Amino acid sequence: MQEGAFYLAKAHGGRGILLAGVPGVPPGNVVVLGAGTVGVNAARIALGLGADVSILDINLDRLRAVDDLFHGRVITLISNAFNIDQVLRRADLLVGAVLVTGARAPVLVTKEMVATMKEGSVIVDVAVDQGGSVETIRPTTLLDPTYVVSGVVHYGVANMPALVPRTSTFALTNATLPYALELAGRGFVEAVRRDPTLAKGVNVWRGRLVHPAVAQALGHPATALETLVR
Repeated sequence: MQEGAFYLAKAHGGRGILLAGVPGVPPGNVVVLGAGTVGVNAARIALGLGADVSILDINLDRLRAVDDLFHGRVITLISNAFNIDQVLRRADLLVGAVLVTGARAPVLVTKEMVATMKEGSVIVDVAVDQGGSVETIRPTTLLDPTYVVSGVVHYGVANMPALVPRTSTFALTNATLPYALELAGRGFVEAVRRDPTLAKGVNVWRGRLVHPAVAQALGHPATALETLVR
């Protein structure tokens, strides 16, 4: 959301939109695809900035949770081609936050949809490192983060946490250190036997693909991890 707001500035190629608006001028319009961790936090920051926010997901339970969390201040929509097409036409900033664990992100925004967006609007696709949920997105770098297609600014940095390495490193360490200690203390086999959550993170073991989504993406059969760690 920080990067999206930055590139909406006219000097950075955007429409010249302040997401908060001012008295007498409406706020910017933010569309978030996906109501998972990234999508919900993007919506939270957008609301904090004062934007008009819509969030789309295929899971009604997730949308109900979003509606409850934000007390109805976020517009929730079921994710389908019609609704996506409609919200993109008025969007100033689109955040792609769609994740399919271990697999390629589904392409939800076609190049034809992008062409209907307002000139100078911005797309930030967080799923770019898994193929992206926008047809026109491609990976970019921190040194050359954006490009323009159909008048729309595309931000495709595949490692956005690298912008804030101190914060992101502490956050990642907090989340992963317990698993690292388990692996170091018990060894791989015993650790994944004892911790089903850790076992879900295994992609390959002893030359076999064990994660179903990874195996499917690579066109190979998956082997159940349980059969390899007996």
